[in-house]
Amino acid sequence: MYKEFYGFKENAFNITSDPAFYFESLQHKEAYSHLLYGIKHRKGIIAMTGEVGTGKTTLCRILLNQIDANIKTAFILNPNFSQIQLLQLITKDLGISQTGSKNNKLELITTLNEFLIDETARGHNVAVIIDEAQNLNIHQLEQIRLLSNLETEKDKLLQIILVGQPELLDHLRKPSLRQLNSRIGVRYHIQPLTRHDVKKYIGHRLNIAGAPDNLCFTAAAVDAVFHFSKGTPRLINILCEHALLAGFVNETFTLSDELVKSAAKEALG
Repeated sequence: MYKEFYGFKENAFNITSDPAFYFESLQHKEAYSHLLYGIKHRKGIIAMTGEVGTGKTTLCRILLNQIDANIKTAFILNPNFSQIQLLQLITKDLGISQTGSKNNKLELITTLNEFLIDETARGHNVAVIIDEAQNLNIHQLEQIRLLSNLETEKDKLLQIILVGQPELLDHLRKPSLRQLNSRIGVRYHIQPLTRHDVKKYIGHRLNIAGAPDNLCFTAAAVDAVFHFSKGTPRLINILCEHALLAGFVNETFTLSDELVKSAAKEALG
């Protein structure tokens, strides 16, 4: 529909975590630097938090795409697993061949530890990213703490990145998890985009999608997008998607604040 009308090569405001549309705000640049620092300097446990739709998963995919070849990684998207399943997922994603029982916790940890020691001897590092970590229960988080104990006299063998919504911080403050909380070597909380960033973000995505030069969101429209989205990238995408659809219906290449307000009413209620 509007894609053909505006001459886009692809939709500019999909809500999927597409690294091709990654927008590096100062916040995301700092978050990336914190993640990379925590991994390269073997800080053990790293926590990155942010509200829903602030680009955490996209940032993780960027990290996986750009990280050095000597850093082996595992990316756990769904934390709905038991302690045994966590170990199974990690070993599988790291490409570790399991010779013993795949249902024996001790054998899984032993195999993982041997792999980590071998990788460290080769000058390699290993990082496990767990997305949606706010959904982990106390037993799962305790298992992560135990995995962080895998170390030599000098270095942590496994770097664990917990990525989640602010509720993750509430979990970590619980007295029962104080040992885990005290072991987090690097923390970063991603804030929403500023009004200036929102303008650049919209232009960035339009440019990548191949938008024509005469397509624009007015200054008032950008203000409206910022007002209704509060700077959250996912909400910006939803608003702009609906605004473009309204622009197509009205056959206009100038997207006004009225179109955005109409989009907000329709998309956000």
